[in-house]
Amino acid sequence: MLKVRVKVKDKRFTVPVPYLVLNLVSTIITSKKFNRFVNQAIEKDGRKFKVPQIDRKDLKPLLKALVEHKGITLVDTKLNDGTEVTVKL
Repeated sequence: MLKVRVKVKDKRFTVPVPYLVLNLVSTIITSKKFNRFVNQAIEKDGRKFKVPQIDRKDLKPLLKALVEHKGITLVDTKLNDGTEVTVKL
């Protein structure tokens, strides 16, 4: 399970993200419809940047590696205003 912890001044939030949700999101992100939708939204904004198509088979090894390396801290950030963000496996 991916754990996202955010601390803003006196408040703390912890958002657990199960691996099932990560797999579901990766399926949506790699779909052709989603890619077409994102690229059309960018074109309406007037920019000439295109998001490349991501293949699902390229993301599968990454998701499997996340499951194998539980307990590793991926992100640990502290800003000058006291905001802290931590992402752990």
